[in-house]
Amino acid sequence: MAYDFLYDVSEGVATLTFNRPQVMNALTFEVYAQLRDLFETLRYDEEVRAIVLTGAGDNFCSGGDVHDIIGELLKRDMKEHLEFTRMTGAVVQNMRLLDKPIIAALNGMTAGAGSVIALASDLRIASEKARFAFLFTRVGLTGADMGAGYLLPRVVGMGRALELLLLGDTIDAGTAERYGLVNRVVPHTELLPKAQEWAKRLAQGPTLAISMTKQMLNRELSMDLVSAIEAEAQAQALMLMGEDHRRFYEAFKAKEKPSFTGR
Repeated sequence: MAYDFLYDVSEGVATLTFNRPQVMNALTFEVYAQLRDLFETLRYDEEVRAIVLTGAGDNFCSGGDVHDIIGELLKRDMKEHLEFTRMTGAVVQNMRLLDKPIIAALNGMTAGAGSVIALASDLRIASEKARFAFLFTRVGLTGADMGAGYLLPRVVGMGRALELLLLGDTIDAGTAERYGLVNRVVPHTELLPKAQEWAKRLAQGPTLAISMTKQMLNRELSMDLVSAIEAEAQAQALMLMGEDHRRFYEAFKAKEKPSFTGR
């Protein structure tokens, strides 16, 4: 399938690069729809075991294109607006439902919908040049968009989430790391190599165990402690019977590195 972004698969890692550098990789209606469908399709693509998201040029993604989306939406009725917001939300929903790790390599401005796509990723590595802004209230919209109101407090805490979503201020990479919004800040030239290193490590690891871990963390967000402990007991009992765990044990006895199969 042809995409309006770059897409490449190598060694089990899919690299998706937003590719409209002339407009800071702003999103269009078509890109939103393609992202929604791709993240759904990736659930069934056994060739891909980890995903890296990044942007072409000097920016990650500045959000929805002001002219192509905002200008066009102002001509549409309420039903069409709801269809659009449900489509953008489906991008994040499909990212979170995908049982494969997603790493966002944030190379520059990460704003609006771009900041929520980064937030919906499992791991975030930022260039020292990266900047972040949840701009929605600054353009007269709610900061609770595409799942930001659900995800951001769980990543940075309620106080920081309110600060970022109410004020819409731009923060630098160091501040984002201090807030817990990104996992790591690296020199700009090391960003994509580091993201690929992490992605390949995950792709070559015990992928079923990694998948189960992501699924359990998502599910336990809405559980009480007793339910979570029981769910973990059941999940771990299954994993203890898995081929990868047996391979670890046999390799440990032989003093060798295990070769995992994802089973």
